[in-house]
Amino acid sequence: MRPSSVPASPSGADESLGACCDLPLPQGEGFVPYERSELGTKGEGMKPVGLARRLRREATDAERRLWSRLRDRQVDGVKFRRQVPIATFVADFASVEAKLVIEVDGSQHAQAVEADRLRCDALGSAGYLVLRFWNNEVLENIDGVVRQIETTLAARPVRSH
Repeated sequence: MRPSSVPASPSGADESLGACCDLPLPQGEGFVPYERSELGTKGEGMKPVGLARRLRREATDAERRLWSRLRDRQVDGVKFRRQVPIATFVADFASVEAKLVIEVDGSQHAQAVEADRLRCDALGSAGYLVLRFWNNEVLENIDGVVRQIETTLAARPVRSH
C-alpha cells in the first residue's frame, strides 16, 4: 500500500502495490463518475448500465490482464464483476460479496485528487473498500497485484449470496 506521505508515481518510482481509498490518489480510468444530466431521463441518454457496457468493450490492456486473473472466482473463490455501477460511479472491478472495489489507474489521471476523495467517500458510505493499482503494476507484476488482492480479501468478511 502507498503510504499517505509518499506521493504515488505513475512512472513506477513507488514500488509498493495497491492503495486504500483513504489516500489522495489518482483517478482511475474506468472509474467514471456520471452526472444525472449525462444519463438523461428514462429511455434517453446513457444510463449507468450502458456506460458500464461501453467501458467493458473499451477496456485497457491492464484491465484485460487483471480481469483474466479475477474472473471465474480464481482469487480465493470470490466473484468479481467488471465495470460495475456503484452509487454514481462505475468501478473497474468489484466484488459485492467482499464489498471490495479494485481500480486500475493510468498516469494521465494523476491530478484528480479531489475527485478521488469524493468518489472514495461515496464508495466508503456504500460499504466498499477500494484498492488502486497503476497500469504498469498490473502489466509488469500481475502476480504481486493478485497477492495484494488475496491479502486484502483474507482480512475482509465475505458474504455469500
